[in-house]
Amino acid sequence: MTASPTGHITLDLASPADLPRFRKELQEAFAIAVKETFGPADDGPIPSDEDVAASFEAPNAVVHRILEDGRWVGGAVVSIDVATGHNSLDFFYVRAGELGRGIGRKAWAAIEAAYPDTKVWTTHTPYFEKRNIHFYVNVCGFHIVEYHNARHPDPNHPEPNHPEPGKPDQQTLPDDGGMFRFEKRF
Repeated sequence: MTASPTGHITLDLASPADLPRFRKELQEAFAIAVKETFGPADDGPIPSDEDVAASFEAPNAVVHRILEDGRWVGGAVVSIDVATGHNSLDFFYVRAGELGRGIGRKAWAAIEAAYPDTKVWTTHTPYFEKRNIHFYVNVCGFHIVEYHNARHPDPNHPEPNHPEPGKPDQQTLPDDGGMFRFEKRF
């Protein structure tokens, strides 16, 4: 059986009423790779409820629903710095049942189109998330620019138990919490 092609992908601003569903679907999507790599986890959702809420409330945060022909199929939280053009993709997901149909590629193109003055996009993903690494490098054109781990901590996370708002809390990840940092420059 082959996957059906995607329809028309658009972005919509999430309303406050959308945020609980957004958080739940984001955590379900992130859980797939964690379970595949480490088995079931009992440490609570990844990312934590607190990290997701912090991303929603971070300065310059914009929460988008990803729609396919008007149907909600994913989401993204971006932080937009209009003054510098240095923007970040803080969270990005496609619903678990919607994977493999090109939604992510089209959604990323819609995000780039929505913010044409961007000079640099940055994002992070855990070292074990091979699907994300492939997506960001091979599909979206990002470059891996740094690998943060216990021996090379992220300077934006000087205290691991007090993460920067809107950024994944490395302490909630299994193993050493290693994260790749990606950039896409224009």
